[in-house]
Amino acid sequence: MTHSPTHPNSTSANAVLRWTTIVFAIALAVHGADHFRRGMDTISMLVMTLGTIQTVLALATIALVFTHHRWAPLAAIGIGFASAIGFTVVHLLPDWFGPLSDSFFNPPASARVTGFSWFAALFEIAADLAIGIAGLRARTSWR
Repeated sequence: MTHSPTHPNSTSANAVLRWTTIVFAIALAVHGADHFRRGMDTISMLVMTLGTIQTVLALATIALVFTHHRWAPLAAIGIGFASAIGFTVVHLLPDWFGPLSDSFFNPPASARVTGFSWFAALFEIAADLAIGIAGLRARTSWR
């Protein structure tokens, strides 16, 4: 699809969404790498399933942004804010949610949570929020 700006900031908002999507993709890879480093046996089947769904939707969003699809901003908004909430619940809240938790607060040694785990989770959450906000900014100009 070709892009036709509707106002002076539209090109800027669209470029921000593309650049933010690159950072989002890097954060997705870093967080995934930490899960592989820790071992997939450290998380529940529910967390693994939700993480897989999130990854598939994130990859679809990345593809939508870089093919300049008309649904890209909405996908960025949806995956960004849903992922930020999800990762916050799973990693940053105490272990209140049973199989929906991979809490980094007082984890057992078998969870293999390190400083890199914290960095990866916080980087992912920040990138999630950033792509959601970038999607909001681009939604009116992305055509």
